[in-house]
Amino acid sequence: MASTTQAKSSKKAVSPEKSVMKKVDKGGSKGAALEHDRSVYERWFRDMYLMRKFEERCGQLYIQQKFGGFCHLYIGQEAILAGISEAIRPSDRMVTAYRDHAHPLALGTDPKFVMAELYGRTTGTSKGKGGSMHMFDKERNLFGGHGIVGGQIGLGAGIAFADKYRNEDHVTLCFFGDGAARQGILHETFNMAMTWKLPVIFIVENNKYAMGTSVERTSNVTDLVMLGASYRMPSESVDGMSPELVCEAVKRAADRGRAGEGPTLLDIQTYRYKGHSMSDPQKYRTKDELHEYQEKDPILHVRNTLLEQGWNSEDELKQVEKEVKAQVEEAIVFAEESPYPEAHELYEDVYMTKDYPFVKD
Repeated sequence: MASTTQAKSSKKAVSPEKSVMKKVDKGGSKGAALEHDRSVYERWFRDMYLMRKFEERCGQLYIQQKFGGFCHLYIGQEAILAGISEAIRPSDRMVTAYRDHAHPLALGTDPKFVMAELYGRTTGTSKGKGGSMHMFDKERNLFGGHGIVGGQIGLGAGIAFADKYRNEDHVTLCFFGDGAARQGILHETFNMAMTWKLPVIFIVENNKYAMGTSVERTSNVTDLVMLGASYRMPSESVDGMSPELVCEAVKRAADRGRAGEGPTLLDIQTYRYKGHSMSDPQKYRTKDELHEYQEKDPILHVRNTLLEQGWNSEDELKQVEKEVKAQVEEAIVFAEESPYPEAHELYEDVYMTKDYPFVKD
């Protein structure tokens, strides 16, 4: 979704020549000026509410064994994608990890195709062959969902390299978690991306835990913006519970990428309300910690803004919620009524060359 608003902010990206990194604004969205109009907040509310309700139903359906495999929910992190969708162009690229149900929804993919992919049906975004961890949408430049931890980091730089080589005016957004930030591929990729000044934004969806291991236990470096500093990469810490602040930071990073100034690292600090996956007992954190972040819920913030500004009434917002819930239920019906792939699909979409490696008589 393209932005119609030019965000203004006094916050600047950290200069690659300085060792002091930009810290997150603990004041969050409450301290941000209203620099977006009514239509943006209405879109944010609908989009984030869709992500939330879609994921809540996914959790219920998974428990009911409607689909299998792994299932990683995005609940609590919705402000990241809401803010980003307002800051980028439809032609920009996106690649992410396996917590990926919400990414196609934020880009405008019909929820029924995302649900069908979860169900392993032919109408899914990857014809039912990818499942929960491998959501793709070629038309919207979503290059996946990837199950290998950190594997998408190199792919993000590669996509950006291709665009720069072809002189195409695109920016690639490469998402990964705070756990994947410890993978060796990050350092190789950061070095090349800075050397070649690639138009890529590296986004850490920092929800504080790599599975069940806190950031403090995974490395001596807990301030993840420092990872960019060693490569003189502009790096910034962002309040990921605020779609406004996320939008502003991504817009700055995208402008740098389009101007040929190279990549940016954004440590977007957020929180997942659910476990790492559906099998996570969440014994590594307290209820008080969870409650602290739920009080800063981005959907509630946007909802309150719409009411306080007099842009929407309570009844109007309840109608939006009703419509979104119906949309999710329709997606479930669509998925359950869609066919499974036939046996011959095992041999299709594997090799570029048709029928390879099989030779017909």
